[in-house]
Formats: sequence, C-alpha cells, structure tokens
Amino acid sequence: MQASQTLSKQRLADLVLAAHPLAERDVIAAFVSDAATLFGSNPFSATSAGSARHTWSGQAFEFRVLGMAAAGLTSLLEAVAALPPAEPLVQEILSAGPHRCCVLLDPGRTRVVGAVLYAKPGVPLPDCPPPPIPVPASPSAPSARPRRRARAAALQLDLFA
Repeated sequence: MQASQTLSKQRLADLVLAAHPLAERDVIAAFVSDAATLFGSNPFSATSAGSARHTWSGQAFEFRVLGMAAAGLTSLLEAVAALPPAEPLVQEILSAGPHRCCVLLDPGRTRVVGAVLYAKPGVPLPDCPPPPIPVPASPSAPSARPRRRARAAALQLDLFA
C-alpha cells in the first residue's frame, strides 16, 4: 500500500469533517483517522464528476443487491450529480480489513466533494462514534426555518343541510 503524497490521514479526516453536506461524515472521518486504516494503491486518482457519477451509481445498485452496508453514498451521488460532468476530481482510497473508503476531492485536495465508506457483503460498518450533541439556539437568535402560521380552521360545506 502506498501513502498519499500530498495529504495526511489526519488532514483528510479534517476535510471530511468540514464537508457539511456529507451525511455520516463523523463515521467516515473516524474511519479515515483510525490507526488501522491505510491509504490504498490508487494509480488512477484523477477522475471527473461524470465518471464518479457513473461508477458510484453502479456501485449503489450492487450494494443494494449484495446487501452491503454503506455510509455517505447518497450524499456522494447528490454531490457529483450537481457538478458538470467534466469537473475534475481526485479520489483517495483507504482501507482497513473488510472496509473501504473512497473520498472525492477537488483537484487541489482542499475540499471534500463526497465520500463513501462501505463493507464487504454481510459485514457491518465499523462502530460509529456518538453523534455530536446539538447546541440549542438561543431565544434571541433567528430560527433557521421560518415559523409556520397557524391555519384558520376551514369551514366545511355541509352537503346534507
């Protein structure tokens, strides 16, 4: 197995944690930073959004058919679908035992576009770290969602009157 020439595991884990649209980023970052996880051989790290979309759409189908556990796959598919097909990407591949992780980054390796952690058929994903504790909003802070107005009770037409 060869190590990535430009990115450490800790830096990659930090980038995964900073990727807020990425679902299950805590689980993926914990896997990336684990001591047992190693960078995999990756002779074709340069890819494109269109290629990644094609590859991972097929993988999503296979994962369902084979009953393979995966984290982050839906977010990865949504992220690459939102990009122009020719958008250049770089992929990092990591593995530990029966688990593999693919992280797609921008060409400068400064931002994670998407990531997926998956296991061999019949193998569960690694134990997940506890989710972060949500911080309640202060009463003076504006709500992220506008409040819904209470609807006035609609009058019902009585057809038998």
